[in-house]
Amino acid sequence: MKQTIIDAIKGRNLLEFSYDGHQRVVEPHTFGVSTKGNDSLSAYQVEGTSNKGVVPDWKLFTTSKIVELKKIDQTFSGTRHGYRKSDSRMAKIYEEL
Repeated sequence: MKQTIIDAIKGRNLLEFSYDGHQRVVEPHTFGVSTKGNDSLSAYQVEGTSNKGVVPDWKLFTTSKIVELKKIDQTFSGTRHGYRKSDSRMAKIYEEL
């Protein structure tokens, strides 16, 4: 899973997965260890559903809860408004745009 996320960020590929019972498609921006100690993905969700019901929007996903992760061939052009380089929610960053 870790390498799939890193490759998607490097290639600007969309990711598709299930999280909390919802199918999601996201633009991955930052992947690392959150300040709570969990491997986490900061991404802009562009399709699917969410517990909060707001899509598109920024989300922080704990990777241990991600199911059926797939990197898809569709790419995105770059960062979204609201992107934070060196995201302060991350204690360690594996990869970021």
